Amino acid sequence: MALIELKDVSKKYRRSTTALQHVSVSVNQGEFVYIVGPSGAGKSTFIKLLYREEKLSSGSLKVGEFNLAKIKKRQVPLLRRSIGVVFQDYKLLERKTVYENVAFAMEVIGEKRKHIKKRVTEVLELVGLKHKMRSFPNQLSGGEQQRVAIARAIVNNPKVLIADEPTGNLDPEISMEIMQVLERINLQGTTVLMATHNAQIVNNLRHRVIAIEDGKIVRDEEEGEYGYND
Repeated sequence: MALIELKDVSKKYRRSTTALQHVSVSVNQGEFVYIVGPSGAGKSTFIKLLYREEKLSSGSLKVGEFNLAKIKKRQVPLLRRSIGVVFQDYKLLERKTVYENVAFAMEVIGEKRKHIKKRVTEVLELVGLKHKMRSFPNQLSGGEQQRVAIARAIVNNPKVLIADEPTGNLDPEISMEIMQVLERINLQGTTVLMATHNAQIVNNLRHRVIAIEDGKIVRDEEEGEYGYND
């Protein structure tokens, strides 16, 4: 059953720039999907539509039980609770420890302290950082900071994890460590969508590939290749 479904979705910005044109695609629960394409192709717009950072101009878009063409403003926080997002630049809170950064995502939705402690410990173990829970972001490597960001994104058990260039600032060896974390999360049942320019990762760790060019889906392959010379 489709967890994410786009039907004839278009997104136009002001000055008549069309970022996405008549995109139709569905993603099932538990899939791991790479979103690839040249810079400016529409990948970021595609991703931002899913968690309502951008509004679609036309078409229909469903994520879980949410219809994003008709969603009310007060429902957007509920939608975002079902989606974890990881960015290229981590976006950690510098004055909070690793534990506090991850716990914060649960505190803002009013979870009980006992449940927070148990769950934060679980996810830090999953990403291999339980031993760093009292460290601050400036005491961590880039790869460790990204793993904290991933832990924070999954701590509330989202159905979907969106990773926007999660290895963009990392060297190849650390990038592969991040990918192993994402694959572990996917094996636990979370749907993963990852926008990437990293051909080595896409070609070595095979998953479904959706290629976007000029705002259109030009390729959708199971266990596809990257297919671009960046």
